[in-house]
Amino acid sequence: MRLRVAVIVLVVMAAGVGFAQQLPPGTQSVDDHSADDAVRQQIVDAESSLEHGDYAGAELKLKVLAAGHAKDVRVQYDLGFAADHNNDESVAATAYAAAIAADGTVAEPKLALGLMEAREGKTTQAHDDLLAAANTAGAAAELKGRAWRALANLDDGENPITAQSELLEALKVTPETPADVLLGAELAEQMGEPALAEGAYRRALTETPDDAEATAGLAHVLMQQKKLDEADKVVTAGLAQHPGDPRLVAQAVPVYAAENKAGVAIPLMESLRKSDAKFAANAEMTRVLAHLYETQNDEAHAEVLYAGLVVGAPSDPTLLDDLGSAQVRLGQYAQAESTLAKAFAMRKEFDDDDAWGATAEHLAFAASKNNDPKTALQALTARATVLPNSASSLFLEAISHDSLHQRKEAEMAYKAFLVAANGKFPDQEFQAKHRLVALEGEK
Repeated sequence: MRLRVAVIVLVVMAAGVGFAQQLPPGTQSVDDHSADDAVRQQIVDAESSLEHGDYAGAELKLKVLAAGHAKDVRVQYDLGFAADHNNDESVAATAYAAAIAADGTVAEPKLALGLMEAREGKTTQAHDDLLAAANTAGAAAELKGRAWRALANLDDGENPITAQSELLEALKVTPETPADVLLGAELAEQMGEPALAEGAYRRALTETPDDAEATAGLAHVLMQQKKLDEADKVVTAGLAQHPGDPRLVAQAVPVYAAENKAGVAIPLMESLRKSDAKFAANAEMTRVLAHLYETQNDEAHAEVLYAGLVVGAPSDPTLLDDLGSAQVRLGQYAQAESTLAKAFAMRKEFDDDDAWGATAEHLAFAASKNNDPKTALQALTARATVLPNSASSLFLEAISHDSLHQRKEAEMAYKAFLVAANGKFPDQEFQAKHRLVALEGEK
């Protein structure tokens, strides 16, 4: 958001109001007859260009003036404003700094510089200059309010408690706006207060009923509070008003997924991915879509998405695990074993040992299906160091030993499996009992 020029007005208004009445404190008026007439006319011409939106022309004129008037706050600020509009950040920053140095009692250049720095991602400098603007004695309430709001937006997402305090400072000097209500809701959500955030989002929607961002926010906090029916109504109504809005789709998908409505969520995401390149490139949402495909037994589409994600994040073992698992379900056992072996080798990259142990079991299954019982047993041995035996791991162990003609070990594993299974896996239990009889006959 650009700073409106507080000090740039027509030199002589139709009603006869002089420019001197509009200038910040400490600035020299063009009506000051001690000023050189030629310089005065140059300032008038430059500001006329600004008034007519000719920022390029104004910058050229003001550069000439600024060279000879380094301590003129008005000239330097005007130059910064013109350069800012021309995306000439280096010139703008230098000019704004010169204006601040020329007269520290003027808040406008501090605010303008802080806003520009915020846009450029220079958060530390922006914070300092915006705070200086907000605390400038004698600055207009509207200007202070803008500075405090800019600070709140700067701290939004990083330091919600500080951002909330800054927003409250803005409200002390200026009336509340719908944007303030929405920001307050977002900050409450960030501070882990979903009920408070819900109330604020609802108030925001009372003031601006068609606000897609507020609608998405409300749906999100309702979802956090397990209010699925209400969240469904909110996002469904929002999508009716704003079809395909990425913010609403992003909130609708987990709601629909939680309600086992993958058939509704998938077309929403597919349509948006086709029309919105940014959404299509969002790795988190792509992974959600892949999981949704899996719930519909559409492993082919899921595998394609996982493969693309792995290209972008080859060091993420959980992505490799997802890809390998999809390949198993597609019967691509050789590819699955290779993929899962990569994930298994990245133990340090896993968040916890349980996740690594689960991947080890997935590798064992893929290796078993790929007629590689040695790798299966190695993976199961590693799994046993972090997870207790389960019916499935014991069955994999048994058939792997059996494949390697390790009769004694196979018998022990089959018997342990039958105890753990306890009637829950009838097909595998039948196979285990059959093999025990066969192995006994081989003695």
